[in-house]
Amino acid sequence: MKVPHRFLFITLSLLLTPSLAAEPSAVLDKEPDNETRARQVIKKMEQLHRGDSSSSIITMKIETPQYERLLKMEGQSLGQEFAFFRFLSPKKDRGIATLKRDQEMWNYFPKINKVIKVPPSMMMGSWMGSDFTNDDLVKETTLIDAYNLSLVETEDQYQVTLTPREQTVTVWGKIEYIVSKSPLLPMAQIFFDDEGNMIRRLEFKEPKEFDGKLMPSIMEMIPLRKEGYRTLIIYDELVFNPPAVNQQTFSLRNLKSRF
Repeated sequence: MKVPHRFLFITLSLLLTPSLAAEPSAVLDKEPDNETRARQVIKKMEQLHRGDSSSSIITMKIETPQYERLLKMEGQSLGQEFAFFRFLSPKKDRGIATLKRDQEMWNYFPKINKVIKVPPSMMMGSWMGSDFTNDDLVKETTLIDAYNLSLVETEDQYQVTLTPREQTVTVWGKIEYIVSKSPLLPMAQIFFDDEGNMIRRLEFKEPKEFDGKLMPSIMEMIPLRKEGYRTLIIYDELVFNPPAVNQQTFSLRNLKSRF
């Protein structure tokens, strides 16, 4: 039976980590079978600059048929396990913070000076009113271990289809993952339900150099069953391996600190 799982690439914590930075060479080893080559593509994507820390300023743009909302946040990350977000604007949201440590998540609300741990029953709820969920923020599994893979290769792209293994805990019937060859960068992920219907699409756009690394500067989540809805995550600034980011950055004490 399938239930929500810990899936690596759609995490919001990944929006703050350098895992999506481009690799200069996208050449694969010559392997005889299709699945091995597909695993190479995903492995290269999962290992790109893994384990680095980062600090960033991000704009989140939420669009619905009724309104448009802009939020500015600062964020820090350390590897895949730790992520910290604090909202800078608008004024009514300033100081709200989210902490992710491994598979746990807390929110801090300065107006009531209270830290609330997100329970499992709330993990599929919207994060800050966006098209990302709380669950997206904490997912933490590698695709190679959780999915069966097949590869279709064109002149300039790798298209990997991922189908969950029997033991994989997931809500998705399959995932299609599109990666450009040169440079090796993610382009899109398309998520399907068990009946083969497209549910949402995550697009990676406008590659830019940040601190000497090429990576997508925009991530756009589109829920395909909600016409007129989308959420964009836009990097304004991104620095890799900042000296001020360490494990103390991701403490509950720091979460509750005012600024």
